[in-house]
Amino acid sequence: MMTKSHTIDLAKYILPKEIFSYFLLDKIEEYDTALHFYLEELNVLPEEYSGEDMESKGFHQESVIKDFPLREKALYLHVRRRRWKNKRTGKIVSRDWQLVAEGTHYTQGFAFFLKELIGYLPDSGPLA
Repeated sequence: MMTKSHTIDLAKYILPKEIFSYFLLDKIEEYDTALHFYLEELNVLPEEYSGEDMESKGFHQESVIKDFPLREKALYLHVRRRRWKNKRTGKIVSRDWQLVAEGTHYTQGFAFFLKELIGYLPDSGPLA
């Protein structure tokens, strides 16, 4: 029987390894037609703010991103991005992520794959 930690360890072979430098894979849910991976950004301050007096202020609203299907199941990444508050200025900041291909809800890699395979993204219709 696989435990939660075994399942998450196995998922590390599926997702890009860079994700685990910045995110914790909190849980995986499996349904008949889909897998849902829940990722939370680690409390690691972005380098550009390393000299500032910052405090973690929780997370932004969760984003859901479609990724490559696995074993004929849709794969959804539920991403919670962290935010920090500059104690001196009161400004809220976050890491700049380019996870989603512009104009879609697909990861950049999956969007590129679909465009190459069928010439367009299912969300946008055929290219002119």
